[in-house]
Amino acid sequence: MSVRGNWDRRGGDPIGRLGSIDRRRFLRLSGAGAAALVAGAGPYTERALAASALTSYPFRLGVASGDPRPTEVVLWTRLAPRPHDEDGRGGMPARKVDVRWEVAHDEAFRQVVARGRAPAYPELGHSVHVEVGGLRPARRYFYRFKAGADTSPVGRTSTVPQLGRAVRELTFAFASCQQFEHGYYTAYRHMAREDLDLVVHLGDYIYEYGPNRYNAPGGNVRRHNSREPTKLAGYRRRHALYRDDSNLKAAHAAFPWVVTWDDHEVENNYADDIAQHGGSREYFLRRRAAAYQAYYEHMPLRRFSAPAGPDMRLFRTIAYGDLAHFRVLDTRQYRDDQASGDGQKPSSAQSRASRRTMTGASQERWLLGALGGSSARWNVLAQQAFFAELDLGSGSSRQFNMDAWDGYWAARRRILDYIATRRVRNPVVLTGDVHANWANDVLRNFDDPDSRVVAAEFVGTSISSGGDGSDQRLETQRIRARNPHVRFFNGQRGYVRCHVTPERWRTDYRVVPYVSRRGAPVSTRATFVVEAGRPGLQRAGGGRAPSAAATSSEVEGDRARAQRRADE
Repeated sequence: MSVRGNWDRRGGDPIGRLGSIDRRRFLRLSGAGAAALVAGAGPYTERALAASALTSYPFRLGVASGDPRPTEVVLWTRLAPRPHDEDGRGGMPARKVDVRWEVAHDEAFRQVVARGRAPAYPELGHSVHVEVGGLRPARRYFYRFKAGADTSPVGRTSTVPQLGRAVRELTFAFASCQQFEHGYYTAYRHMAREDLDLVVHLGDYIYEYGPNRYNAPGGNVRRHNSREPTKLAGYRRRHALYRDDSNLKAAHAAFPWVVTWDDHEVENNYADDIAQHGGSREYFLRRRAAAYQAYYEHMPLRRFSAPAGPDMRLFRTIAYGDLAHFRVLDTRQYRDDQASGDGQKPSSAQSRASRRTMTGASQERWLLGALGGSSARWNVLAQQAFFAELDLGSGSSRQFNMDAWDGYWAARRRILDYIATRRVRNPVVLTGDVHANWANDVLRNFDDPDSRVVAAEFVGTSISSGGDGSDQRLETQRIRARNPHVRFFNGQRGYVRCHVTPERWRTDYRVVPYVSRRGAPVSTRATFVVEAGRPGLQRAGGGRAPSAAATSSEVEGDRARAQRRADE
């Protein structure tokens, strides 16, 4: 049994249980932590630099907004005239800079509704997080920052409807997995042109590998500009590299984002305080603290998410009136170690152990309580790992991914039993991680093929990770035949667009044919619908989705229909 399972169930502190280092000593060694700095309790640099003294344009990384509420939204930027400098300071001096901000009804800023000043501190990478209040619900706004004579790009954001207010529709997109080296972010350019209310990012915003350590099948088309980061300066540089992409900046500036992480924001397949390849927990906690601070510095997150050393709260609720409540999960920070040594393995007593957790006990209690008390028409789990069972084996050998929910069987079962017994309305699971599009019926009991469907799962492909991809793979038919609840697979790159009304949920899988060169067009590969009160997936254009035993000709027919829709 891993350390994390024990401490989390008792509500204790993970670091306090590590014999080599206690929490107080860790925080002394690693600094006050971003949470203390944001709260004003840390040793901020108070020596101010006049913004007019900046000699280069400081808004190279653009602007962003996020975590909208009915009367509030978070605005973000980071001053970094030289964002790729090796020291991670972005070309900024070790002094604070006062940054002005404005919010307006119009893009020309003739109708300014709020303005103010915010300090950009070197201890937080000269990042700025402004929680603007006093706004009106369900309204679109424009915003910008100023430092000296320089003005940032203009961003567009919006607030959400009031909690409980009747809402007729919501359109959003979700995405994940954007390995910089593997391809261009053309999908984000197309996303920025959509008419969306918000964007949900499900993790792997950056990849930590050194240059060409993780290669796409067709070869890498871009290059990481530094070795694998383990300290704050390195993680800042890696975030800056990704943030400097023009397509990603455009998507951030177009809509408010709701973000959560997976593993590559720190290290591949880490589990709580255990690194992928083992080693000192003290060393890994230092690395995790650096990665978490850099993540906070580059995301439009609220103050309550500011990390305290190696701890950072990301699980939270984003409510959109009475229509949809998003339960944003963190399935990486609190989980038990992967069963059976990780990888693709048969189901085992360890993977099915009743006390194993993917979310940690506290987050699980929060999730179940939120679902049980929800009045929303649609209840959304925005999370990272493949949720439905997925048998990847062949013949009589059943194989499962131990890093996904299949390696945490009891934790998934507790959630599904709760959804079923409490009759949670219209649950929908959003998933990233696996670099492919899937659509799954979620059964209450995957050990019983005749078990009833209780939820839908939409798995989104990567923005670029894995290179160009392909529509189908050699193993597609075998996997679908072994998993009757899997209704769709596609291995291209792109994002997922969802249109939600009180009566139905429509999901469009938006794909690009390549990422290895710029300029790819976008099309809708497939569309699925869930009717309110009927959790099974339906393929738009006629009846239920094809069964897992679909023939290759049926798959080709699906492809042709999708292409016709794209051409219309």
